[in-house]
Amino acid sequence: MSSNHQHNDSSRRDFMKTSLKASTATVTAGALGLGFVAASEPVLAQAIKTDFSGIKAGEQDIPVGNFNMPAYISRPEKSSAALPIVIVVSEIFGVHEHIADISRRFAKLGYLAIAPEFFTRAGDPNAYGTIAEIQSNIVAKTPDPQVFGDLKAAIAWAGKNGGDLKKVGVTGFCWGGRITWLAATMLEVKAGVAWYGRLVGDKTANNPRQPVEIAGDLKAPVLGLYGSADTGIPLHTVEQMKAALAKVSSNPAAKASTFEIYPDAPHAFHADYRNTYREGPAKDGWVKCLAWFKRYGVA
Repeated sequence: MSSNHQHNDSSRRDFMKTSLKASTATVTAGALGLGFVAASEPVLAQAIKTDFSGIKAGEQDIPVGNFNMPAYISRPEKSSAALPIVIVVSEIFGVHEHIADISRRFAKLGYLAIAPEFFTRAGDPNAYGTIAEIQSNIVAKTPDPQVFGDLKAAIAWAGKNGGDLKKVGVTGFCWGGRITWLAATMLEVKAGVAWYGRLVGDKTANNPRQPVEIAGDLKAPVLGLYGSADTGIPLHTVEQMKAALAKVSSNPAAKASTFEIYPDAPHAFHADYRNTYREGPAKDGWVKCLAWFKRYGVA
């Protein structure tokens, strides 16, 4: 890793540990969303870079009780009405450059996009060189109930800062894909798009329920975008989720939820900065994501 890269990541994480004035709705260009986490390298030259033309994007603290949660927020530079809201939930790497870029892509389309840094209480993903270390030291120390509280706070903040609370969507990747399924049980959420999120798993104090267990509690329909070559999320777990949804088809949100399975696509096929990127499924999934939000009133 270059010294400049190290400096960018250090600055980004220094920001996340610093309390800003949560009373202002002004986003500022800064360090959050700069650089990539070491465990996700090597970063490929193909990584998509979305500019800031016509949008405002940068750091903002969102109050969660007495805690200030850092977030990367993007919105159109000009708007005459309340904006549809999309919460962008990161992979295990936190709010790095790719997640910030995705939020800017949404802003270009007229959304108020918020990417909360859910992991900031647990530590710095960039302090660890492997995915396994991030899982045990960061993800395992970020409980679902805490994430729910952060989601509610982010949505409430959006409603006070130009967002339309009748139009709230959630989309997430990997770890964030699992969170998207769970977030769809919240009354505030109108639609979810889950990219290759885990569907089954052990019950723990921090993870009391898995997506396969919450089908009956869904309040919003979820589109699941998965790859058939994902070794971490076998297709039989997708079938388990489909069966769980079918069992509660009297629930309109469960009945409307569906999957798109991309043949031969691996895990993280949307991650354009990694060698798992598959342009065809990534672009098709993005189109379907936007159409899903529009179909269910988040546009």
